[in-house]
Amino acid sequence: MRDNKGQALVEYVLIIAIISVITVSIVSYFGGYLKDKITKTSCDLMSKVYVEGKSPGEAQCITKDEYEKLQKEGSK
Repeated sequence: MRDNKGQALVEYVLIIAIISVITVSIVSYFGGYLKDKITKTSCDLMSKVYVEGKSPGEAQCITKDEYEKLQKEGSK
């Protein structure tokens, strides 16, 4: 009879490696969007205004005074 413990271990390592690669790929692809969602939530918690960035992941929280100032500058 053969010892299959080594083979089972290799299979488990391959499964974990595949899952890791898929997870890293998904987080890399959607990372900016996830960061924006977290930023939006933190803005709500801090009573600040959420401002979208030019690309995903560049959003920021600013105070209401800063937001009003940006609105005035933008309307000129």
